Amino acid sequence: MQQPALPAYRVPVFRELARRLDNAFRLVYAEPSLGPGNASPDGFDAEPERARLLRLGGRALRWHPSCWRQARRGACDALILSWDVQNLALLPAMWRARRHGIGTVLWGHGYSKREAGWRAKIRDWVGRRADAVLLYNHTAARACIDAGFDPDRVFVALNSLDQQPIANAVKPWQTDPNKLEQFKAEHGLQDKHVLLYVSRIDPHNRVDLLIEAAAKLRANGKAVEVVIVGKGPGEDAIRSTAEKLGIADAVRMLGAIYDEDTLAPWFLAADAFVYPANIGLSLLHAFGYGLPVVTSDRTEAQNPEIEALEDGVNGRLYRDGDADDLARVLTELLDHSATRQAMSDAARRTVQDRFNLSTMVDGMEAAVRAAAQRRRSLKPR
Repeated sequence: MQQPALPAYRVPVFRELARRLDNAFRLVYAEPSLGPGNASPDGFDAEPERARLLRLGGRALRWHPSCWRQARRGACDALILSWDVQNLALLPAMWRARRHGIGTVLWGHGYSKREAGWRAKIRDWVGRRADAVLLYNHTAARACIDAGFDPDRVFVALNSLDQQPIANAVKPWQTDPNKLEQFKAEHGLQDKHVLLYVSRIDPHNRVDLLIEAAAKLRANGKAVEVVIVGKGPGEDAIRSTAEKLGIADAVRMLGAIYDEDTLAPWFLAADAFVYPANIGLSLLHAFGYGLPVVTSDRTEAQNPEIEALEDGVNGRLYRDGDADDLARVLTELLDHSATRQAMSDAARRTVQDRFNLSTMVDGMEAAVRAAAQRRRSLKPR
C-alpha cells in the first residue's frame, strides 16, 4: 500500500488489515507527510519514503515514487494506491503493475467537494483502469457505478475510527455515577445545555454559525455553554464574534486536546455535538460517546462520513449557512430530553453496527483479494 501519510487514526486499520492478510502487508508512506502528521507504525510492516511537492502553473503536484518502485515483477500480488491523479507516479505505476500481473486498487473519495467536470473525467478515466476502486461510502460507490464503472470492481470501506480508546475513556465515568456531576460542578456546567465542537478551528467549518445560534438561544432564555476544543486560523474571529454578540462569557475555548481521557468528560457533559459545516471523522468520534450531531444539510459538501448521519435518528441537519435555522434545530433538540436520549442510543448503534473498524477492513480486504484474483485470471498462461 502507498499512502501520502500515516495518521494516528489509520494505525489500527492497517494493523487489522495486516492481521487479515497473515501479515503479508507492507505500507509505504510519504515522509515528510503529504497530509496529516505521521504516527509510528504499530503491528504492521511500514517504511517512510521521501515524497516531493511540485508546482506547475499554480497547481500542486506530487511525486511519490513508491508507486512505481512497488509495481515491479514479483514484489506483491496487489498494490493499493491513493486515488490521487495529482501524483505523477500513479499512472506509470498502474501501467507497470498491469504489465507484471499485479492487481491494482485505487483507494479514495471518488468525488471532490469542488468538482470540476474535466477533473472528474480524468479521475474516472484513471479509475476505470484499476482492477478495483475502494470508496469511503456507499453514496460515492453508487455514483461511480452510475458513471459506468463495473459494479464488480467497486468496493466500499466505510471510513471509521477505532472506538476502543473511546470505550476505555468512558468506563471510569460509567462506574462512578457521581464523577460526571462533580466534573460539571467544577466547571460551572450545572443546569446548562452544553454545545460541543471538537476539531480544527478552520473558517470552512463555520464555527461562527454556532456562536450566532448560541446567541439566539441565549436571547430566548436558554442557558447554553459553547465548548470549543481545537486550534486553528479561525480562533480570533470566533472570539471577536462572541464578544460582538455579547456571549463571550458563554463560550469556552480550551485549545487543542488530543488525549481521549481528557476529552471524555467534555463529550459526556455535552447535549449535542455541533459542527456547522465540512464535518468528517469528528462525526464518528461524537457518535462513539453517544452524542447526537448537528450539521449542515448540504451533504454533498460534507466529507464521506456524513453518510452515517440519519436526520432525526442519530442527529439533525439544519439549513446550510442559516444561523436562525441552526438555532431552531438546537432548540428542538434541547427541549426534548427523550428525543436526545433516543438519538444518543442510535448514535452508539451506528458505530457499533456499521461504521466500525471491522466493517471498514472487510471492504479493504475484499477489494485487495478481488484485484489480485482478477489480475491472476487475466495473466497470460
